[in-house]
Amino acid sequence: MQWSPLARRECRTILASKGAWILTALIVLWGFRPTYTGWNAIGQNITIGYIQTGVNVLLPIGVLLLTYQSLIGERTTGSIKFLIALPLKRTHILLGKSVGRFAGLGATVGVAVLLLTGIGVFEHGAFAIRPFIGVVLATALLLAALVSLGVLLSTAVKSTVSAAGIVVGYILVTLFWNTVVSKVYTVVTGAPVNPYDAPASGPLFFALRLTPDGAYNVLTNWLLGVGNSADQLRAVYTKLKPGHGVNAFVVEAAFESGTAPWYLHPVLSIGILAGWIAVPLVLSRRIFNTGDVL
Repeated sequence: MQWSPLARRECRTILASKGAWILTALIVLWGFRPTYTGWNAIGQNITIGYIQTGVNVLLPIGVLLLTYQSLIGERTTGSIKFLIALPLKRTHILLGKSVGRFAGLGATVGVAVLLLTGIGVFEHGAFAIRPFIGVVLATALLLAALVSLGVLLSTAVKSTVSAAGIVVGYILVTLFWNTVVSKVYTVVTGAPVNPYDAPASGPLFFALRLTPDGAYNVLTNWLLGVGNSADQLRAVYTKLKPGHGVNAFVVEAAFESGTAPWYLHPVLSIGILAGWIAVPLVLSRRIFNTGDVL
């Protein structure tokens, strides 16, 4: 594999980055949130829930900030000229960049997962292995999707300031995605959306899980047996309790049993995450192969 030396270099760059290890520490600190709600929802599997909590918000921010400079940095320093002079196809350069960043970030995020797991076992005892493996694999899919997005951004944008602005914009949009989708739904249908009593609309619920973190939440909630929703597990559990009104969109709370559309099945979130991996990589390849990289 001609691109493997470049991938190793990118991996070492991430492992030597203070930002990557700060992200590791923040995931652990943010993720470890023992609550009665979490315990009531999934019992000793709350240890696995810590992974979802820590990853959900911080991973998109950290990964995008650590990957958007993968090619912009080469342009800024001028080293891009030496990179494209190597006996590598431009596709191989992108592959090396993407795989290397994924491996480096996978290692640091893996440390965070191990620390959260160790803390959880110490506090709560053993947990179920199958859901744990599933959540770890789902986390790897989310990480790959975010790396793919970061590489696309680094390929398409030449200014560091512009790229940073796009990262901030992306983060804001995903943080307020429920509100954005609800507003669009209201404009299109003329029906206001009450998140405390959401309408049983398949397109509305499908749109809510189209972001990488939304698809990740749907998938991990399903693996943990909490419910079908793009919200975090504690909100989903509370929403489904009788007499509780929560600002969360949960399929079981909106649809009668057996009436939810097939495309809201949680397993399809794997396809959504796979799309977030594949489409940005294809676009990156097209831009990098046909455009001016200097």
